[in-house]
Amino acid sequence: MLSKTKMAFITSLQKKKVREEEKLYVIEGDKLVKEYLMSGIPLRTLIAKPEFLNSIPSAHKNEIGEIIPASYDELKKISSLTTPHNALAIVNMPPKDIDYTHLRKGLTVALDFVQDPGNLGTIIRAAAWFGINEIYCSDNCVDVFNPKVIQATMGAILHVKVFYTDLRVLFEKASAEKISIYGAMLEGDSIYSRKLGETGIIFLGNESKGISEELQPFITDRIMIPKLAGKKPGIDSLNVSMAASVIFSEFTRGRGRDF
Repeated sequence: MLSKTKMAFITSLQKKKVREEEKLYVIEGDKLVKEYLMSGIPLRTLIAKPEFLNSIPSAHKNEIGEIIPASYDELKKISSLTTPHNALAIVNMPPKDIDYTHLRKGLTVALDFVQDPGNLGTIIRAAAWFGINEIYCSDNCVDVFNPKVIQATMGAILHVKVFYTDLRVLFEKASAEKISIYGAMLEGDSIYSRKLGETGIIFLGNESKGISEELQPFITDRIMIPKLAGKKPGIDSLNVSMAASVIFSEFTRGRGRDF
C-alpha cells in the first residue's frame, strides 16, 4: 500500500527542482518500465498493479530496490497522465559528465532553447531511429526528465545520451577540431542539393525564434528544408521536431548506407 508520504514524494518529482535535488526521475507505462528492466537499468522503486508485478521475471525483480503493489486509484493519484498505466517507477539520473571526444565519431545534435516537452521527446526519438547517439542541449532547454519528454521519447531515452551545456563551449571545441556545424535556418543551402558530411553537429533552434543570434557565428554550414507549398498562407515553417526528422533522414541517406 502506498503511504501518503510516498505519494507526495512521487508527485513532487514532477517538478524540475525536486528532480535535480534528489537526482531522481519518474517513468510511466508497462512497456517503458519493462524496457528499462531489460536494458539492465536498476529501478529504485516500482509501483504497479499486482498483475503487472506478477508478469516480471524473478531475475528482474532482484534488480529493483523497492516494489510496492498499488491499485488503479492509487496510481491515478501519483500519475502525471490523465489515464494512468499499470506501472510507474522511480529511476536514478545518469551521470552528467560530458565526453566531447565523441564529436569526431559521427553525427551529433545541438539544441538551442527548445522549450516544448513534446518537441524534445520527438527529437530524441528521431535521433535514436537514425542512429544518432548524443544530443547537446543549451541550459535553457526543457528538462529531458520532464515526464512529458519521457513519454514523448517512447523509450528512445534509453538509446540517446542527452547533455546540458553552454553551447558556446561545445562549438568552440568543435571549431578547434574543424568539425562542421550545420545550422538549420530559414535561409541557407537546400539539404537536397548539397553534400552532407558523415560527421558534424546538426544545430536546431527555438520553436519560434530559431537559433540565437549570438550562436549563429559558429555555424559553418547554413542548411534549410525548401518549402514546396509556394505562397500558401499559414505555412511559414516546420515544427522543430518535424524539421529534425527530415534533416536526420537526409544526413543518413547522404551517408550512402545499405538498408
